[in-house]
Amino acid sequence: MNHESAWYEIRLQGRIDPRWAAWFDGLTVSARTDGTTVIHGHVADQAALHGLLQRLRDLGLPLLSVDRVDPDQTQRKLS
Repeated sequence: MNHESAWYEIRLQGRIDPRWAAWFDGLTVSARTDGTTVIHGHVADQAALHGLLQRLRDLGLPLLSVDRVDPDQTQRKLS
């Protein structure tokens, strides 16, 4: 893993169907009961993160948060 890669959790207001995960380079897409969507996973570098954020902008859903996360904590939260 290079020094720029990291795990991220991105939260959006609104719902994205999990079948869109392929559009997000294999990141996990989870619709939540509170009406939000969480996209999380490994992002190769800052350029890939910016590309992902541009795709999200094009969907028109409000961006609530972008957090760099520890992959171990993310897996525990999802279990």
